[in-house]
Amino acid sequence: MHIRELTLKHYRNYEHLDIHFDDKINVIIGENAQGKTNLMEAIYVLGFSKSHRTPRDKELIQWDAEYAKIEGSVFKRNRTFPLEIVFSAKGKKAKLNHIEQRRLSDYIGALNIVMFAPEDLNLVKGSPQIRRRFIDMEIGQVQPVYIHHLGQYQKVLKQRNSLLKELQRKPNGDRTMLHVLTDQLTEHAAVIIEKRFLFLELLRKWANPIHQGISRGLENLEISYQCSIDVSESHNKEKITSIFLEKFKEVESREVERGTTLIGPHRDDLIFYVNDKDVQTYGSQGQQRTTALSLKLAEIELIHNEVGEYPILLLDDVLSELDDYRQSHLLDTIQGKVQTFVSTTNVDGINHVTLEKAEIFRVEHGKIVGTEE
Repeated sequence: MHIRELTLKHYRNYEHLDIHFDDKINVIIGENAQGKTNLMEAIYVLGFSKSHRTPRDKELIQWDAEYAKIEGSVFKRNRTFPLEIVFSAKGKKAKLNHIEQRRLSDYIGALNIVMFAPEDLNLVKGSPQIRRRFIDMEIGQVQPVYIHHLGQYQKVLKQRNSLLKELQRKPNGDRTMLHVLTDQLTEHAAVIIEKRFLFLELLRKWANPIHQGISRGLENLEISYQCSIDVSESHNKEKITSIFLEKFKEVESREVERGTTLIGPHRDDLIFYVNDKDVQTYGSQGQQRTTALSLKLAEIELIHNEVGEYPILLLDDVLSELDDYRQSHLLDTIQGKVQTFVSTTNVDGINHVTLEKAEIFRVEHGKIVGTEE
């Protein structure tokens, strides 16, 4: 799988860009605030239909422009097809093979992407929200129906929290609608948790051997799903639903008192253990970075295993954050099999045969000012 061509119109600081990529390694070089990260972001948005940097789509539209457009020519499963995303004041439209997709879950997964950026080094030590986003985005790529359930869950959760705030002001009010929303929320929550368990089972399969390789066999990595209710991987969707409904009855009074939903996938977390110790609390910075790197490399193998092709890899200003050993391990792993985009201010400190074969693009003020092979 690879992107052959990318076209941007009125995207961030790009008035217009039409660029052809190498199917192996592409290095985007530029000083800060010139547009290299915007270019990487555009590739990400083409795959996921939203940015990893902002929840506000309007920020993607160039100042004083009415719309922003990203078009890509993608080669996958021995055929080439176009993808297109347009952002405007009316919202966004996503087209797959020239056909507008009514549901984004029908679009996501056409282009599989793994991104590794400096903020991903916070995957281990950062907030639970970062880890939930990580697992949600990756499951959505290989099982697009997950995106549908996640979107419905978030919609019902918002309605339920709004109703709980009303009941907080009127504790003796009618709770019939609360119970209806609880049933709807539980239906989607059970699917989300079941699919998270299945995904983590696959992720463990790849992550621990990779972590052992990076740590020269000295460390084992284990990933645990911390759920807000007492369920396990052995429970099916029906059992998870039943446990949720019982737990919601138990916490209903507290939820009304506090005006918010206290249990559900939106409160769950991932815990990483290295040699049986919580790496977030007790791990060194090196162990935390190795864990983050192992997860990203495991993502690549997992998607390949599920989809049948390797995803595209975006390395956005992250190589300089890794020491020489972890840099080499990352580049050795992807060499020759994953179309990779590397953004950096310069390649002077990165000595690897992979980058010697790269196509290099130099960015200034939202324009490509030179290419090298």
